[in-house]
Formats: sequence, C-alpha cells, structure tokens
Amino acid sequence: MGEINIDVNYLARVEGRGALHVRIAKDGKVKDLKFRIYEPPRFFESFLIGRRYDELMELTSRICGICPVAHQITALRAVENALGVEPSQQTKDLRKLLAISAHIQSNVLSMYFLSLPDLMGYESIIPMTKDHLHIVKRGLKLKKLGNDITDLIGGRAVHPVTAVVNGFTALPSKNKLQVTRKRLKEAKQDAYDTVDLFSEIEIPDFKRKCEHMAMSDPKEYAINRGRFKSTEGLNVDEMNYRNYISEEQKSYSTALHSHVKNRDSFMVGPLPRVNINFNQLSSDAKDATKRSGVKFPNFNPFISHLARAIELVHNIDESIEIIDRVPLKKERDEITCKSGFGAAITEAPRGSLYHSYELDNNGIVRKADIVPPTAHNALNVERDINEFVKNILDLPLDEITLKCEMLIRAYDPCISCSTH
Repeated sequence: MGEINIDVNYLARVEGRGALHVRIAKDGKVKDLKFRIYEPPRFFESFLIGRRYDELMELTSRICGICPVAHQITALRAVENALGVEPSQQTKDLRKLLAISAHIQSNVLSMYFLSLPDLMGYESIIPMTKDHLHIVKRGLKLKKLGNDITDLIGGRAVHPVTAVVNGFTALPSKNKLQVTRKRLKEAKQDAYDTVDLFSEIEIPDFKRKCEHMAMSDPKEYAINRGRFKSTEGLNVDEMNYRNYISEEQKSYSTALHSHVKNRDSFMVGPLPRVNINFNQLSSDAKDATKRSGVKFPNFNPFISHLARAIELVHNIDESIEIIDRVPLKKERDEITCKSGFGAAITEAPRGSLYHSYELDNNGIVRKADIVPPTAHNALNVERDINEFVKNILDLPLDEITLKCEMLIRAYDPCISCSTH
C-alpha cells in the first residue's frame, strides 16, 4: 500500500467552513490528521464585556442562525444563576417547549437534508427528490413544524425575541397552542417513519468506546437544566464546569478543542443524550427504539442519526405534555441587579452548550465564557477518524474520503458556533 492523502478543503453539508486533512503512511498508520476549522473567529466573548445582563440573550443568539434558541436559553439561565433568580414553572415549561422546537427543526435538517443523501447514495437532497419525493416532503413537513413552534413561542422562527430574564414578553394564545397540539399528534406517524428509515438504512460498522457526556435529570429528558454527566462517571454541577473541562488552542483551527481534565476527548450530542438518558425517554420513544433493533448504550457515531429520530418521537410527546399543562398566565417579577457569577449548560441540538458570565453590581458583564457543542466535539472527531480510517483502507480513495466526511456529518458540526 502506498501513502494515502485525504484532502477535503471544504466540507459540504455542514454549517460553516471546515476542512479535513489526513496523511496515512505506507504501513497504514495515521501520521497526520487535522479537522481544520478555518472560519474566522468572531470574538463574542470579548464584545459581550461591558454589555448589560438583559442584552446577552439577544447578542448570543447571533452566534448562529440554526442554534439561536439554545444560545438564548443558556445565556438567560447563566444570567439568572448570577442574579439568584429562579423562574416560574410556566417560564421553565415554555422555555422547554421553545428548546424542543429548535431540536425538532435542527435534527430534522441534519437527518433528512445533510446526512440522508450520503446514506442513500446521492450527492445532495436535490437529485434525491426524483426518486424519494415522499421522504423529502416528510422532512420538510417536520422541519416546518419545528420552525412554526419556535415562531409561536418565541415571536419569530429565527432569532426569537420573547424570551427574557425571568419570563417572556408575550405568551402564545391557547387557541394557537391547541392547533399546534393537533399538528404534533399528526406528526407522530412521521416521527415513527423517521425511526424506521434510519434503523433500516445501512451505516458503517464502526464503534469506538469513548466518554459520552450530556445533561441529565432523573425526572425528565434533560435539555435546559440538569447535571453534566458522562458514561465514565462524571457528575458535575454546571457552576463547576470549569473544574473539569479544559480547552486547548490548535494552530490549524479557530475552534478550541475541549477535553476532560487529566483524561481525553469526549462526545456530546444526540447519541450521548440517548445513551445517558434512555430511561427518561417517553414510552413511545422507547418502543420505537425497541422496534429499531438497536441496543443502547451504543458507541457507533453513525447511530447519531437514529438517536435524533428517537429524540424526535420523544420531543413530540413532551411538547404535547407541556401544552396540556401550561397555564398561560401573565407573570414577571422585577429584577434586582447585583454582582455575581453564573454558569449554565443546556443541550443544543448538536450537544452540550456552556455559557458563564461575571456581572458587576450594575449587571454589566465583566467576563464571558462560551463553549459550543462543536468545540466540545472537535477533538473527538479527530479521535474517531483516526480509528475509523484504519478500517477502510482497502477502499478506493474517493470512498475513503466520502466515508470520513460522512463521519463528520454524523456529528452535525455547527462550525460558526465553534468560532464565536
């Protein structure tokens, strides 16, 4: 075998600008590997300094047009932790519904439009429509459902505006929520069909045991709050995150690389969430998983697609539960500014997202720290490719290259978030 060079200078069907470079020696050993993120950094942590606490949810929303809800809610919770504010149950419920809506639209985008063409042998979703129009239409319908719920709760589908510290500036009408409830019930079969699709489709047979991490709560499927847990026994309060997670700058990447202190890389995202929180899934999501024939916990990163589908079933179930119980009463207490430190971790669609802020007595930011899911995952992507590529060296170069790209797309990296 001669030396193999894999060069993907622009990764397609991922959010943002990244590349992959792998050098494999004649003996089959990987001698150089770079998941290179070259999108220019945007320095959000720096220009948040000097801004008021009640501006952060709007500003951090602009980190990403796909993940604005996650950044908003994480910023709000970090500020509330700094100010000692505990929102009402109604606010928590509406935020959960808002977060779920973002998970629905983002995970459907990843499954149907970014990764499914790979798995079905197409260059993109466009030529796929000729042979599988019903599948494409199903994906569009589900994505619109997520977008419409974001619009209903947040005031608009992208960069929503109603979520503020300790409440909402406007509440959805009960009638519109009931219309949404009906649409969610109708979407249930589409969610089941999505699980069936991604359990039947062929994926690479690859497993690498690594540390998986996600927010977890014994009472619910954690998205907006909980403890940061791992498959290797880590169990961290979000305020103590920096005692356990470090970052390292790589010369070839504008995204920092995270690792567990005194350990190694880790994975965040839908697969770790299902692995760690399987018992908190709805009964229908568990039944759909059983029907898929796939066992969890699972350490094949390509199973992330199926994990998103399983979460879709759960997300529909929990959305209906929230709509049925939320009272929709006007409420909002006044906020008292004070100095303090606040941190929060939530589950963005792509994985765990960390924000922390130090505020002075006037509620002005003096320090900011933001770690998006792709910064958490970047090092683990390299670890996975390093092992995966060794298993496929007998394939032609173009197939090796495509399968490495497919592995990256299974993570659904949000590169623009990672270069904040």
